[in-house]
Amino acid sequence: MSLTGAINIGRSALTASQLGLQVTGNNIANVGTAGYSRQITSLVPTRGDGGLFGASVGRGVQVRDVRRQIDEALQARLWNGTSDQTAATTQYNILSQIETALGELNDNDLSSEMSAFFRAWSERANQSDSSASVVRQGEKLAAFMQRLRSDLSDQRSLVDSQLGAGVTRANQLIEQIAGMNRAVADAEASGNTANTLRDQRDQLVTELSAMMDVSVVDRGPEGLDVLVGSTPVVLGSVARGLEMRRENVDGQVRVSVRTIDGGAQLRVNSGQLGALLNGRTTAIDQTIERLDDLAGQLIFEVNRLHSTGTNAMGLRSASGTLRIAAGDRSLALNDPANASFANLPYAANNGGFMVHVRNEATGATQSVRINVDLDGVTAGGIPGTSDDTSAEDIRAALQAIPGLSASFGSDGRLQIEAADGFDFSFSDDSSGALAVLGVNSYFEGTHAGTISVRSDLSTDPSRLTVGRIVDGTFIENGTALAIREVQDTGLASLGGRTLAGAWSDAVGAIGMATASARTNSQAATVVKDSLEAQRASVSGVSLDEEAINLMNFQRQYQGAARLI
Repeated sequence: MSLTGAINIGRSALTASQLGLQVTGNNIANVGTAGYSRQITSLVPTRGDGGLFGASVGRGVQVRDVRRQIDEALQARLWNGTSDQTAATTQYNILSQIETALGELNDNDLSSEMSAFFRAWSERANQSDSSASVVRQGEKLAAFMQRLRSDLSDQRSLVDSQLGAGVTRANQLIEQIAGMNRAVADAEASGNTANTLRDQRDQLVTELSAMMDVSVVDRGPEGLDVLVGSTPVVLGSVARGLEMRRENVDGQVRVSVRTIDGGAQLRVNSGQLGALLNGRTTAIDQTIERLDDLAGQLIFEVNRLHSTGTNAMGLRSASGTLRIAAGDRSLALNDPANASFANLPYAANNGGFMVHVRNEATGATQSVRINVDLDGVTAGGIPGTSDDTSAEDIRAALQAIPGLSASFGSDGRLQIEAADGFDFSFSDDSSGALAVLGVNSYFEGTHAGTISVRSDLSTDPSRLTVGRIVDGTFIENGTALAIREVQDTGLASLGGRTLAGAWSDAVGAIGMATASARTNSQAATVVKDSLEAQRASVSGVSLDEEAINLMNFQRQYQGAARLI
């Protein structure tokens, strides 16, 4: 080996140690940088040739590469752990907000309001309270239900707003990932590894994994492909774009996340977006649905009794609360094409009701039964509704009773008027048709968002009917007692549960789901923290190790300089 060869060996050592010092310094500088992966300088000896006396000594050292210290499998697990932890925390927050809105752990809750409502009827039956108090308590209960439903709807709107913002951010991230794929490909065209760009790209994927569950396919020079389920959202340098879409399905607004390119719906099961989509449907929507079911059955059961109630003086006029479209009046009440009735949370059934018309001067009473045929069978004995009772049939039957007139108002409500010197009342409605039509009802509306006490009752509480005709005998407090008993009656429409029991089950389900979500959130956080610790042990910067490397490269540089 010549003197020049020895000097070149020293020069290679100087160059290698200089690069090693730079890499070590870069590691130390980024010890606190999120997503930074420790870089390692890989040195290999330069192969020598024949020298003095035929000995192969070597020609120094060269840098093979500077690579990131990273475990790809561990990184993928961390992305999954991030999605699961974010989803669990978001789900817990949604359920906690629902639980707070319901407020069943204090005295100002729906269960207490329903108890107070039925207690007012009990006190009215005992004549220890006035009709005005019963009306006011009904108004208070209706207002509470409306407010509770409004709170839940506001929470759903907030979730929709968060979904919109989340989809916008996720769309920005996939565009940045696609752009980073291009930047990495350009930077590595010369054969060097773009470690910093790769770290930045991984950090973008980490942030995206907090939004939705993603899987990544590394195609080397062509970049990372990012998929949600089996649907790709990033293909190399191409981002397909994301958007949130609202669609009306069966009268309800459904929200989905789709690709702008192709409109494919993403099955987002985890991450913040997955939890928001799931929480909106299975938590908020279901709670609103249960509240609406409860309100609908409360309205129907109270109206079913109030409509057949009476006082010592009967009714001189009554107006239904249901607005019936002109085209629906001649259709059977159970006809699926009858839009005025098909979407109600309750329905009339086969049966009938009694109408009593009294001559006020003589006291003579005429009782007429109006049959309501809703058996779903035609006169020919085949399934169908063509022969079943319509709203027009009921109006015509009422009109045919002497002393009564019946018509549909301009707003589509059934209106019944007694002739001068007459009053009327109803009893024994086995069909529920009067309650469905809202004739002489207590409540108006069909669900928790529309429930209210009938407007003329609020104006004139004396129109409240608390008596009842039972087996031809007038019982002064019969209706008040019957409505009080609704509180303790199991309803087939609620699976045999009482109104209070059905709501208690709904609240209990939310409480159990919240407790489970809290546990899942804590467990997912532990798993994510563990994965982050494992990644830090592999890819994180240790100042102690870097200090040792710093001294080694310093000594190497000093030795090479002395050699030269």
